[in-house]
Amino acid sequence: ATRTKSADMERADSGIGQMPARKWRNRAAETLSSLQAWEAHRPCTDCGERDLPVETDVQNRNQRRADLCEKCRKRRTERKESVLEFVNTEASYGEDLRIIKEEFYLPMQAAGLLSQEQLLGIFSNIQELIDLNENFLEILQEEIDQAFDQGDGDLMTVCIGEIFLEFVNMLPAFQTYCLQQSSSVNMLNALEKEKELLRIFLNVSQNDNTALRRMNLRSFLMAPLQRVTKYPLLLSRIIKATNEYHPDHGSLREAKSRIESHLEHINMKTKQEGNTWTLRSFRQDSKKKREVINIEMRETALKTVGWLREETRFVMEGSLQLAQPPDGQWVKKGSKTLKFQNMQVLLLVNMKRVSESSLESAEPGPVKDAVLVLIRDKNNGKFHLLREPLRLSNCIVSTDPDCDDTFELIEIRREAFVFRDSDRARTHHWFRQIRRYSRELGSWKKRRNALPNIMISTPHTRP
Repeated sequence: ATRTKSADMERADSGIGQMPARKWRNRAAETLSSLQAWEAHRPCTDCGERDLPVETDVQNRNQRRADLCEKCRKRRTERKESVLEFVNTEASYGEDLRIIKEEFYLPMQAAGLLSQEQLLGIFSNIQELIDLNENFLEILQEEIDQAFDQGDGDLMTVCIGEIFLEFVNMLPAFQTYCLQQSSSVNMLNALEKEKELLRIFLNVSQNDNTALRRMNLRSFLMAPLQRVTKYPLLLSRIIKATNEYHPDHGSLREAKSRIESHLEHINMKTKQEGNTWTLRSFRQDSKKKREVINIEMRETALKTVGWLREETRFVMEGSLQLAQPPDGQWVKKGSKTLKFQNMQVLLLVNMKRVSESSLESAEPGPVKDAVLVLIRDKNNGKFHLLREPLRLSNCIVSTDPDCDDTFELIEIRREAFVFRDSDRARTHHWFRQIRRYSRELGSWKKRRNALPNIMISTPHTRP
């Protein structure tokens, strides 16, 4: 009673009566209801919509997922599940590859059941696929672990598309394996009929080796084919659950397009070699068709120069018009006097490895060599080289103000070529890129302004 009386006296002494106090209480109630109304209609952090449910629990309201609408919550859950499915199935695929090596290849090699040539015919480039899978899976797992460590329980910071594009060089390894699959199975069938010990080994392994899950060698040998055809499906699921504003959205679409183009290319190669089987077919639009052609040209160029794939970078590629002037007076007469032909041109650069580690080899190192590969337009279903590659270390590239729609490449002591693109800006881009590597690698690079400019400026230097 005493405390109540003191409180009433203090309130009266403070100058705030019952009416003002009631007004303040009403104002506080209105403010609280306004805050609750804003809380109920605050924008979703993913889509910006304002249909979030009101969170009554203080702990849930403080969580990051409370800032999402129901649709985006569901999408994030689906994306997380799709990302984990991608990583987990990659790990399962890697386990099948290790079974092929440790339970079949190595025991057959140690027992002398097959010669090294026969083993290579059956197992193809399985070791290359194992190495690629281990590196790819290691990076994926590091991204997952880092996301969880940073409190990203939805794995929104994990960019599968970017990682896939960094390891896009694994696709040619799949192609090598797939193209040899038909002959590998035929060889295995023939050897199993011919060699009784091999037949006994395969039967005992399937029935008694628990690691094989009662599957035979042929089933495991299909693992790379099944994996490469599953990539587009897995990427599509992640794309569907990824907001278009997510930084990985464009990379995911590019990764899906690249793998589909490689699958189309593998199908085309199998048909050319007379095989009846094909991988899963995909709808081929004009963009994928162009990419398939680019893949085939890159293979032709790599086979010609003989470089390692992981040390090769394709700087530019595309169609150019080429002419070979009979003399050096064509500039005075103009490029209209030249006879141009369409040509596919690829600018390849050979990069030194920074380290022997396959993970670190992706980092660009110093340039060892650069070439220009000239390929005629496709004839009878195949590409043919115009000539041997032009090594830019032996070439001088120049342009002339009177013919700014072309540039000239002179192979020292040999031939001269004039190039142009249908687009003048792209012609200049080709010129700058080729001149850059020509200057970096040329044995004449210490000469100021290169040979053509020295010849032009010679009269000015005479006394």
